Amino acid sequence: MAIKKKASAAKAVLPLEKNGKGKLDQKKLETWLWDAACSIRGAMDAPKFKDYILPLIFIKRLSDVFDDEVSRLAAEFGDADTALDMAERDRELIRFWVPAESRWPEIRRTTKKIGQKLTDAVRGLSRKNPTLHGVIDLVDFNASVAGERIVGDDRLSGLIEIISRHRLGLEDVRADLFGHAYEYLLRKFAEGSGQSAGEFFTPPEVSSVMAYALAPQEGERIYDPCCGSGGLLIKCQLALMEKNGGKKAARPLQLFGQEEQASNYAMSRMNMIIHDMQGEVMRGDTMRNPKFLDGSAMVTFDKIVANPMWNQDNFTEAVYEADTFDRFIFGDAYAPDSSADWGWMQHITHSLTPAGKAAVILDTGAVSRGSGNRNKSKEKAIRAAFVEEDLIEAVLLLPENLFYNTTAPGIILFVNKAKPKERKDKILLVNAAEEFKKGRPKNYLTATGIKRIATAIKRFKEEERFSQIVYREEIRKNDYNLSPSRYIENALTENYRPISQILKDLKKAETEAAKVDDDLANILTKIGLRV
Repeated sequence: MAIKKKASAAKAVLPLEKNGKGKLDQKKLETWLWDAACSIRGAMDAPKFKDYILPLIFIKRLSDVFDDEVSRLAAEFGDADTALDMAERDRELIRFWVPAESRWPEIRRTTKKIGQKLTDAVRGLSRKNPTLHGVIDLVDFNASVAGERIVGDDRLSGLIEIISRHRLGLEDVRADLFGHAYEYLLRKFAEGSGQSAGEFFTPPEVSSVMAYALAPQEGERIYDPCCGSGGLLIKCQLALMEKNGGKKAARPLQLFGQEEQASNYAMSRMNMIIHDMQGEVMRGDTMRNPKFLDGSAMVTFDKIVANPMWNQDNFTEAVYEADTFDRFIFGDAYAPDSSADWGWMQHITHSLTPAGKAAVILDTGAVSRGSGNRNKSKEKAIRAAFVEEDLIEAVLLLPENLFYNTTAPGIILFVNKAKPKERKDKILLVNAAEEFKKGRPKNYLTATGIKRIATAIKRFKEEERFSQIVYREEIRKNDYNLSPSRYIENALTENYRPISQILKDLKKAETEAAKVDDDLANILTKIGLRV
């Protein structure tokens, strides 16, 4: 049957923009984002910049990819009219259907009521693509406070023009554009702004350590119970692709995440779409209302990665008592009101298959609080139960000043519910406190450092002044203190000298200083300047 052409459809497909400079590198990306942020500076608090900029970048990406796909169909079937008609009839031919009013050229042409038309364009895109509902339609570009627009049309017009500088089609940018954009905006504008630890963006090199150490396998189910922007899940998929020489696996990972904050939920969905990955992300409070259920039981996963808010203090004993899934049963004690770190660890462990593994970022205090204290400690009681049940495989101490909203180092706790025989009753401790390069404003792990850390954990490998295998008996003697710095002297120790040597050197320096003073006095006397 012949497909009827739409006479008006061809007008909606404008000539493709030509970047002419190849794919965006990091420097160009940051300059672009900085200019975008400056265009709305003063209209809102800096940490909110990302809530306006990222959805527009996402829409631009969808529109450019849509043009690419229509052009591909047009080349195959003869013309743009036929291609558009086919794409609208059969949505399997394209990733997303972008209605005419939501395509970037039309958005760019808008000169009046920009905020309202932009909001309408976003909501129209969401209506045509149900999977985008609650992802891109959260921001009202026409919103007002006390009768004044938050971002006026003049600023929105400038922002649209800046975002129009670069084409974001399939061959124009790398898939990790969105993650880098989110990271840059968070680092640049949220740092030091009083944002809560719950809005941490896990540095990509830390995500890499977790993904490489867990070594996800084809087809595995990977879960993040507090997935934020989805970066940890995506990094696992990327690690598998890297293992396959950059090719998608025959059986990709199955990604699952839960996130309470609406804006972070939206970011995670956008991030997966930009990376062309499939994942199921649910909204809700994981501790009070876990969403992934099989009847009355919780679904379990092969691997779990997580960076929960450190020392979260909004879970009381009543929350743990109300649980119907038997998650919080370790140590005959609930996590204290002051810190949910070990509450999260119990949820994560409960969510693993019998052979599952997890990597979880926590505050460093989580592995040592209560140890050496004769008073009863809830955290120590839970930590001791994890040790006695032989669930902890490794503890990694990270360098300071890696994370964007804190200078604290953080630790990564690795859980293995089926430790191999040769690792039973042992825990590998890794002190990577000095494994970093100085950066501005944040330190970072190098590729060499990432490989060194991940290799040590995967191979359960000891290395002088870096990693050490500790037996359970020794951990008991240390009152269940799992802090790597307690057991491993880091590289700086090599620079420490005995006090006797330091005093000797000081005395030598004082003698040399006295001689210099005498020589200077003689010179001044000779030239008549000394009285």
